[in-house]
Amino acid sequence: MGDKKVIFSGIQPSGDLTLGNYLGAIKNWVKLQDEYDCYFCVVDLHAITVKQEPKDLRRRTLELLSIYIASGIVPEKNTMFIQSHVPQHSEAAWLLNCFTYMGELSRMTQFKDKSAKSGSSVAAGLLNYPVLMAADILLYGTDLVPVGKDQKQHLELTRDIAERFNGIYSPTFTIPEPYIPEAGAKIMDLQEPSKKMSKSADNPNGFILIMDPPDVIKKKINRAVTDSLGIVKYTDDQPGVKNLINILSVIKGITPMEIENYYQGKGYAEFKNDVAEAIIGELSPIQEKVKELITNKEYLQSIYKSGAEKARYVANKTLRKMKKKIGFIPEE
Repeated sequence: MGDKKVIFSGIQPSGDLTLGNYLGAIKNWVKLQDEYDCYFCVVDLHAITVKQEPKDLRRRTLELLSIYIASGIVPEKNTMFIQSHVPQHSEAAWLLNCFTYMGELSRMTQFKDKSAKSGSSVAAGLLNYPVLMAADILLYGTDLVPVGKDQKQHLELTRDIAERFNGIYSPTFTIPEPYIPEAGAKIMDLQEPSKKMSKSADNPNGFILIMDPPDVIKKKINRAVTDSLGIVKYTDDQPGVKNLINILSVIKGITPMEIENYYQGKGYAEFKNDVAEAIIGELSPIQEKVKELITNKEYLQSIYKSGAEKARYVANKTLRKMKKKIGFIPEE
């Protein structure tokens, strides 16, 4: 490994993954694995800030790991693990909690949004969630974190906590930078293209799930909101069309302008049909592989076990450094 920069990223197994998660995150990760030393985690500890059905959490955790592998993340090249298998995350989070201010946490946009919905019964875990995220990142000497806009604030907090700790004691943590991929178009809701595609949307026609069958994908793309202009143009004035162009652009690896030129004089019906076909072509092989992996429990176990072993080894080195500097008596 040695000279490669370290990347850490994770997805919560709290719901079924959407096309947005795939195109915005996982598809980019596949490109990173040769250049970087990558840690790809299934962040199950984060998932429980919201109530989870135990059997669903178990199923989704293994499904998410399968999706990572099926999408082309090679187990031998990366460290893939389940967050709760590496207790150093929870321990480091407690230590970092003592270097984080209440004001910082209560100012987080995501906390404000989510706590507004739950009133006084908001879990402390929702407030503390960014500290666990900081622990996830800092334990591995992470240089770069692939983040969307909605997590950027949490990464800034991670940097503040790391700098504060380094300042009080001595340089302990690498200060992570955000990694923003060039072509990381944000995939929007198919029914409300002003909003990000999310599985929590009220209208299931607004999102496509990674595991949606072809006929469902076709139906959802056909129903996708466009406009009455009938021109395939990449402009903010046509958010629905722009979103479909982005989807096609990321899957095909061609620019929005090339797509615009290709569909000159052609209507939405042909355009939508091509978008649906592209999505199906991209997702079908992944779905097949996921179905195959899910039945192979032993193989999945071998991956998350060896991943957790490697992660524990690296995380523990950082945790021991932290504890020593704070003034704890070493165990041995």
